[in-house]
Amino acid sequence: MRAGRIVGLVAATLCGCASQQMSIRSLPPETPAADNAAAAENVAELAAASVAEIAGEHSQTAPNAAPLVTPADAPSMYTYDPWERVNRFTYRFNARFDEAIFFPVANGYRRLPAAVRARVHNFFGNLTEVDSVINYLLQWRLGHSVRSLGRFVINSSLGIGGLFDVAKDLKLASEPTGLSTTLAKWGMHPGPYLVIPFLGPSTLRDGVGLVADYGAAHVVNVADLYRGNEAWALGTTDVIDQRANISFRYYATGSPFEYETIRFLYVRKRLIEDGGLHWKGARNKADVAAPAGK
Repeated sequence: MRAGRIVGLVAATLCGCASQQMSIRSLPPETPAADNAAAAENVAELAAASVAEIAGEHSQTAPNAAPLVTPADAPSMYTYDPWERVNRFTYRFNARFDEAIFFPVANGYRRLPAAVRARVHNFFGNLTEVDSVINYLLQWRLGHSVRSLGRFVINSSLGIGGLFDVAKDLKLASEPTGLSTTLAKWGMHPGPYLVIPFLGPSTLRDGVGLVADYGAAHVVNVADLYRGNEAWALGTTDVIDQRANISFRYYATGSPFEYETIRFLYVRKRLIEDGGLHWKGARNKADVAAPAGK
Protein backbone atom coordinates (compact mmCIF):
# COMPACT_ATOMS: atom_id res chain seq x y z
CA MET A 1 0.00 0.00 0.00
CA ARG A 2 2.78 2.45 0.96
CA ALA A 3 4.76 1.51 -2.19
CA GLY A 4 1.70 2.28 -4.31
CA ARG A 5 1.37 5.77 -2.82
CA ILE A 6 5.03 6.49 -3.51
CA VAL A 7 4.70 5.34 -7.14
CA GLY A 8 1.62 7.52 -7.60
CA LEU A 9 3.35 10.59 -6.13
CA VAL A 10 6.36 10.18 -8.43
CA ALA A 11 4.12 9.76 -11.46
CA ALA A 12 2.17 12.92 -10.63
CA THR A 13 5.40 14.89 -10.23
CA LEU A 14 6.73 13.71 -13.56
CA CYS A 15 3.46 14.58 -15.28
CA GLY A 16 3.53 18.09 -13.80
CA CYS A 17 7.12 18.65 -14.98
CA ALA A 18 6.29 17.35 -18.44
CA SER A 19 3.37 19.75 -18.78
CA GLN A 20 5.71 22.77 -18.44
CA GLN A 21 8.17 24.09 -21.02
CA MET A 22 11.78 23.36 -20.36
CA SER A 23 14.09 26.45 -20.26
CA ILE A 24 17.79 27.01 -19.66
CA ARG A 25 18.77 29.97 -17.47
CA SER A 26 21.68 32.11 -18.55
CA LEU A 27 23.67 34.60 -16.50
CA PRO A 28 22.85 38.26 -17.16
CA PRO A 29 25.47 40.28 -19.03
CA GLU A 30 27.92 42.30 -17.00
CA THR A 31 26.56 45.84 -16.90
CA PRO A 32 28.38 47.63 -14.07
CA ALA A 33 27.12 51.07 -15.07
CA ALA A 34 23.50 49.95 -15.12
CA ASP A 35 23.95 47.95 -11.91
CA ASN A 36 25.53 50.92 -10.17
CA ALA A 37 22.76 53.23 -11.37
CA ALA A 38 20.11 50.82 -10.17
CA ALA A 39 21.85 50.40 -6.83
CA ALA A 40 22.17 54.16 -6.41
CA GLU A 41 18.48 54.58 -7.26
CA ASN A 42 17.51 51.97 -4.69
CA VAL A 43 19.65 53.64 -2.05
CA ALA A 44 18.12 57.02 -2.86
CA GLU A 45 14.60 55.59 -2.58
CA LEU A 46 15.41 53.95 0.75
CA ALA A 47 17.00 57.15 2.05
CA ALA A 48 14.00 59.22 0.95
CA ALA A 49 11.62 56.76 2.58
CA SER A 50 13.66 56.78 5.79
CA VAL A 51 13.77 60.57 5.86
CA ALA A 52 10.03 60.78 5.24
CA GLU A 53 9.34 58.30 8.03
CA ILE A 54 11.65 60.09 10.46
CA ALA A 55 10.19 63.46 9.48
CA GLY A 56 6.70 62.15 10.19
CA GLU A 57 7.72 60.95 13.60
CA HIS A 58 9.61 64.20 14.21
CA SER A 59 6.58 66.32 13.33
CA GLN A 60 4.43 64.32 15.71
CA THR A 61 6.82 64.39 18.64
CA ALA A 62 8.38 67.85 18.20
CA PRO A 63 6.28 70.14 16.01
CA ASN A 64 8.35 73.25 16.88
CA ALA A 65 11.79 71.66 16.37
CA ALA A 66 14.19 72.65 13.59
CA PRO A 67 13.70 70.89 10.22
CA LEU A 68 15.78 67.81 9.54
CA VAL A 69 18.63 67.74 7.06
CA THR A 70 17.65 65.92 3.88
CA PRO A 71 19.82 64.31 1.15
CA ALA A 72 19.15 67.40 -0.99
CA ASP A 73 21.07 69.49 1.55
CA ALA A 74 24.26 67.49 1.05
CA PRO A 75 26.96 69.13 -1.12
CA SER A 76 27.34 67.91 -4.68
CA MET A 77 30.12 65.40 -5.27
CA TYR A 78 30.72 66.86 -8.74
CA THR A 79 34.02 68.70 -9.20
CA TYR A 80 34.92 70.63 -12.33
CA ASP A 81 38.01 68.84 -13.64
CA PRO A 82 38.37 69.42 -17.41
CA TRP A 83 42.08 68.50 -17.29
CA GLU A 84 41.49 65.24 -15.43
CA ARG A 85 43.71 63.13 -17.66
CA VAL A 86 46.73 65.42 -17.21
CA ASN A 87 45.91 65.92 -13.53
CA ARG A 88 45.87 62.18 -12.88
CA PHE A 89 49.23 61.79 -14.61
CA THR A 90 50.67 64.64 -12.52
CA TYR A 91 49.18 63.15 -9.36
CA ARG A 92 50.90 59.81 -10.02
CA PHE A 93 54.17 61.60 -10.80
CA ASN A 94 53.93 63.56 -7.54
CA ALA A 95 53.26 60.34 -5.63
CA ARG A 96 56.35 58.65 -7.06
CA PHE A 97 58.53 61.72 -6.53
CA ASP A 98 57.29 62.05 -2.96
CA GLU A 99 57.91 58.39 -2.20
CA ALA A 100 61.36 58.30 -3.75
CA ILE A 101 62.81 61.71 -2.85
CA PHE A 102 60.60 64.29 -1.17
CA PHE A 103 59.31 62.32 1.82
CA PRO A 104 62.68 60.68 2.69
CA VAL A 105 64.36 64.11 2.68
CA ALA A 106 61.58 65.61 4.81
CA ASN A 107 61.75 62.62 7.14
CA GLY A 108 65.47 63.19 7.58
CA TYR A 109 64.77 66.86 8.27
CA ARG A 110 62.38 65.79 11.05
CA ARG A 111 65.32 64.21 12.87
CA LEU A 112 66.79 67.64 13.56
CA PRO A 113 66.12 69.01 17.06
CA ALA A 114 62.63 70.43 17.42
CA ALA A 115 64.04 73.80 18.49
CA VAL A 116 66.01 74.10 15.24
CA ARG A 117 63.01 73.17 13.10
CA ALA A 118 60.85 75.68 14.99
CA ARG A 119 63.34 78.48 14.31
CA VAL A 120 63.43 77.64 10.60
CA HIS A 121 59.64 77.48 10.41
CA ASN A 122 59.30 80.83 12.18
CA PHE A 123 61.84 82.43 9.85
CA PHE A 124 59.92 81.51 6.69
CA GLY A 125 56.61 82.32 8.33
CA ASN A 126 57.89 85.81 9.07
CA LEU A 127 58.80 86.33 5.41
CA THR A 128 55.24 85.54 4.34
CA GLU A 129 53.98 88.46 6.44
CA VAL A 130 55.18 90.83 3.70
CA ASP A 131 52.88 89.15 1.19
CA SER A 132 50.06 89.20 3.75
CA VAL A 133 50.47 92.96 4.24
CA ILE A 134 50.11 93.55 0.49
CA ASN A 135 47.13 91.26 -0.01
CA TYR A 136 45.24 92.47 3.06
CA LEU A 137 45.53 95.96 1.59
CA LEU A 138 44.17 94.68 -1.72
CA GLN A 139 41.31 93.02 0.17
CA TRP A 140 40.61 96.33 1.90
CA ARG A 141 41.07 94.69 5.29
CA LEU A 142 43.21 97.43 6.74
CA GLY A 143 43.19 96.17 10.32
CA HIS A 144 44.58 92.79 9.24
CA SER A 145 47.21 94.53 7.11
CA VAL A 146 48.38 96.61 10.06
CA ARG A 147 48.53 93.51 12.25
CA SER A 148 50.65 91.61 9.67
CA LEU A 149 52.96 94.62 9.37
CA GLY A 150 53.25 94.76 13.17
CA ARG A 151 54.08 91.06 13.30
CA PHE A 152 56.79 91.48 10.69
CA VAL A 153 58.39 94.46 12.43
CA ILE A 154 58.28 92.86 15.89
CA ASN A 155 59.55 89.44 14.82
CA SER A 156 62.22 90.88 12.53
CA SER A 157 63.63 92.99 15.37
CA LEU A 158 62.83 91.44 18.74
CA GLY A 159 62.53 87.99 17.20
CA ILE A 160 66.04 88.14 15.68
CA GLY A 161 65.12 88.10 12.01
CA GLY A 162 61.95 86.08 12.60
CA LEU A 163 63.61 83.13 14.31
CA PHE A 164 61.33 83.66 17.32
CA ASP A 165 57.60 84.42 17.11
CA VAL A 166 57.54 87.21 19.70
CA ALA A 167 54.40 88.72 18.18
CA LYS A 168 52.44 85.59 19.05
CA ASP A 169 53.32 86.08 22.72
CA LEU A 170 51.96 89.63 22.36
CA LYS A 171 48.58 88.24 21.22
CA LEU A 172 49.21 89.01 17.53
CA ALA A 173 48.27 85.70 15.93
CA SER A 174 49.46 84.79 12.45
CA GLU A 175 46.79 84.73 9.72
CA PRO A 176 48.65 84.49 6.41
CA THR A 177 46.85 85.32 3.18
CA GLY A 178 47.70 85.50 -0.51
CA LEU A 179 46.49 86.63 -3.90
CA SER A 180 44.17 83.64 -4.24
CA THR A 181 42.23 84.79 -1.18
CA THR A 182 42.26 88.35 -2.53
CA LEU A 183 40.70 87.18 -5.80
CA ALA A 184 38.14 85.17 -3.83
CA LYS A 185 37.34 88.25 -1.76
CA TRP A 186 36.34 90.11 -4.91
CA GLY A 187 34.20 87.28 -6.21
CA MET A 188 36.44 85.13 -8.41
CA HIS A 189 35.50 81.43 -8.48
CA PRO A 190 38.27 78.87 -7.75
CA GLY A 191 38.00 77.65 -11.32
CA PRO A 192 38.89 74.17 -12.58
CA TYR A 193 40.79 71.70 -10.45
CA LEU A 194 44.53 71.62 -11.07
CA VAL A 195 47.31 69.35 -9.82
CA ILE A 196 50.61 71.24 -9.79
CA PRO A 197 53.82 69.24 -10.30
CA PHE A 198 55.71 68.66 -7.01
CA LEU A 199 53.21 70.80 -5.05
CA GLY A 200 49.98 68.83 -5.39
CA PRO A 201 46.24 69.72 -5.35
CA SER A 202 45.24 73.22 -6.36
CA THR A 203 42.85 75.16 -8.57
CA LEU A 204 43.48 77.52 -11.45
CA ARG A 205 42.93 80.52 -9.17
CA ASP A 206 45.24 79.12 -6.50
CA GLY A 207 47.91 78.41 -9.12
CA VAL A 208 47.78 81.97 -10.42
CA GLY A 209 47.90 83.29 -6.86
CA LEU A 210 50.90 81.10 -6.04
CA VAL A 211 52.88 82.43 -9.01
CA ALA A 212 51.93 86.02 -8.14
CA ASP A 213 52.90 85.60 -4.48
CA TYR A 214 56.24 84.11 -5.52
CA GLY A 215 56.84 87.04 -7.85
CA ALA A 216 55.87 89.58 -5.19
CA ALA A 217 58.39 88.08 -2.76
CA HIS A 218 61.14 88.48 -5.36
CA VAL A 219 60.09 92.04 -6.18
CA VAL A 220 60.07 93.17 -2.55
CA ASN A 221 63.19 91.06 -1.88
CA VAL A 222 63.45 91.46 1.89
CA ALA A 223 67.11 91.79 2.98
CA ASP A 224 68.16 90.84 -0.57
CA LEU A 225 67.38 87.18 0.16
CA TYR A 226 65.84 86.35 -3.21
CA ARG A 227 68.91 86.78 -5.38
CA GLY A 228 71.51 84.30 -6.59
CA ASN A 229 72.32 81.02 -4.87
CA GLU A 230 70.77 82.20 -1.61
CA ALA A 231 67.36 82.20 -3.24
CA TRP A 232 67.72 78.57 -4.34
CA ALA A 233 68.92 77.47 -0.92
CA LEU A 234 66.13 79.34 0.86
CA GLY A 235 63.45 78.07 -1.51
CA THR A 236 64.58 74.46 -1.15
CA THR A 237 64.72 74.69 2.63
CA ASP A 238 61.29 76.33 2.74
CA VAL A 239 59.73 73.56 0.65
CA ILE A 240 61.34 70.83 2.78
CA ASP A 241 60.11 72.53 5.96
CA GLN A 242 56.57 72.71 4.59
CA ARG A 243 56.62 69.02 3.58
CA ALA A 244 57.94 68.03 7.00
CA ASN A 245 54.94 69.73 8.62
CA ILE A 246 52.43 67.79 6.49
CA SER A 247 51.58 64.24 7.55
CA PHE A 248 49.90 63.28 4.25
CA ARG A 249 51.19 60.18 2.46
CA TYR A 250 50.16 59.26 -1.06
CA TYR A 251 48.03 56.10 -1.32
CA ALA A 252 48.32 55.49 2.41
CA THR A 253 44.61 54.64 2.71
CA GLY A 254 44.71 52.00 -0.01
CA SER A 255 41.54 53.41 -1.53
CA PRO A 256 41.23 53.19 -5.35
CA PHE A 257 39.35 56.51 -5.25
CA GLU A 258 42.02 58.60 -3.53
CA TYR A 259 42.29 61.04 -6.44
CA GLU A 260 38.55 61.72 -6.40
CA THR A 261 38.51 62.06 -2.61
CA ILE A 262 41.42 64.52 -2.47
CA ARG A 263 39.91 66.52 -5.33
CA PHE A 264 36.53 66.78 -3.65
CA LEU A 265 37.92 67.68 -0.22
CA TYR A 266 40.31 70.31 -1.55
CA VAL A 267 37.76 72.11 -3.73
CA ARG A 268 35.05 71.84 -1.04
CA LYS A 269 37.45 73.38 1.50
CA ARG A 270 38.11 76.26 -0.90
CA LEU A 271 34.41 76.88 -1.47
CA ILE A 272 33.73 76.91 2.28
CA GLU A 273 36.55 79.41 2.83
CA ASP A 274 35.19 81.62 0.02
CA GLY A 275 31.75 81.50 1.58
CA GLY A 276 33.25 82.53 4.90
CA LEU A 277 34.86 85.58 3.31
CA HIS A 278 31.60 86.75 1.77
CA TRP A 279 29.59 85.97 4.91
CA LYS A 280 31.94 88.08 7.03
CA GLY A 281 31.62 90.94 4.55
CA ALA A 282 27.83 90.74 4.56
CA ARG A 283 27.77 90.58 8.36
CA ASN A 284 29.98 93.67 8.66
CA LYS A 285 27.73 95.59 6.26
CA ALA A 286 24.66 94.55 8.24
CA ASP A 287 26.29 95.74 11.47
CA VAL A 288 27.07 99.12 9.92
CA ALA A 289 23.57 99.52 8.47
CA ALA A 290 21.80 98.48 11.69
CA PRO A 291 20.48 101.38 13.82
CA ALA A 292 22.18 102.04 17.15
CA GLY A 293 20.78 100.02 20.01
CA LYS A 294 19.39 97.29 17.72
